[in-house]
Amino acid sequence: MKPKVLLTRAFQDKPIKYLSEVSELTVGNYERNLKKEEIIKLIKDKDALISLLADPIDRDVIDAAPNLKIISNYAVGYNNIDYDYCIKKGIYVTHTPGVLTEATADIAFALLLAVSRRIVESHNFVLKGKFRGWEPNLLLGREISGKTVGIIGMGRIGKAFARRCRGFGMNILYYSRTRLSEKEESLLGVTFMELDELLGESDFISLHIPLTKESYHLLNKERLELLKKDAVLINTARGPVVDEEYLIKMLKKKRIFGAGFDVYEKEPYVPDELKKLDNVVLLPHIGSATVETREKMAMMSIKAIEDFFKGKTPENLIPEWKKFLNERS
Repeated sequence: MKPKVLLTRAFQDKPIKYLSEVSELTVGNYERNLKKEEIIKLIKDKDALISLLADPIDRDVIDAAPNLKIISNYAVGYNNIDYDYCIKKGIYVTHTPGVLTEATADIAFALLLAVSRRIVESHNFVLKGKFRGWEPNLLLGREISGKTVGIIGMGRIGKAFARRCRGFGMNILYYSRTRLSEKEESLLGVTFMELDELLGESDFISLHIPLTKESYHLLNKERLELLKKDAVLINTARGPVVDEEYLIKMLKKKRIFGAGFDVYEKEPYVPDELKKLDNVVLLPHIGSATVETREKMAMMSIKAIEDFFKGKTPENLIPEWKKFLNERS
């Protein structure tokens, strides 16, 4: 008997076709994200859920689905899910680590380049008919080669970002909860530094950490004030790891050179004050948005459900579930 699966919003046609063959599939919507009330209505008789990062999978949603056995989150992050409650109820939670590493690192470095060299501002300058020819002081940006970059979070994406920085001849510092081995530091060409010191030493800072209770506003007012006056801050991690309101104040005062955002504190809301600034580049959370990566994410989400209903432990359980299973064994 095929499991009943709810996919809250459609992804690519090929994975949907496959999923419809191996399950009794319900697709919540093709054009927009579902509201919480809509998820509750659709999930009542479902055995499995494929959710998006924007879906609030809280206790109300979980309790509305008495048959629910597994939630497969179509994302690396899973802060949208009350996973502690899922563990308590024996509902597996999986995510999609690894598969979007290179695509997200590309976007982070693209933002670094775009902010530093004022690419979007220059593009708009031309579109508005302001270009009158070469000028010695026109839209001067920041040079990247030979400068110091500070990477906060040295997981898969942080390491991929470091490799890109090395190609530009940058001096690479990093801070991470778990320090790399000396061998890995040497291979990557990176130097460990405590967070506050890194913030004061870096010309460019890129965030690559998950959102947890500990990382919420990791870059608070006090830490943001440690940044150099010509620093560039890039966030492709999660919006709430930065005090966005205070960062906007700094950007308005030109206290730092600029910032690149792919994520926002109250996403999808983007403050109007931020939109008005010319020293920022704003992206609509497209870190993993390549055809290849999104299809791999979809198939990974489907495989987790397939494995579960074949009696296998899904490969990409979230770390909290893995820890629970290890402690129980």
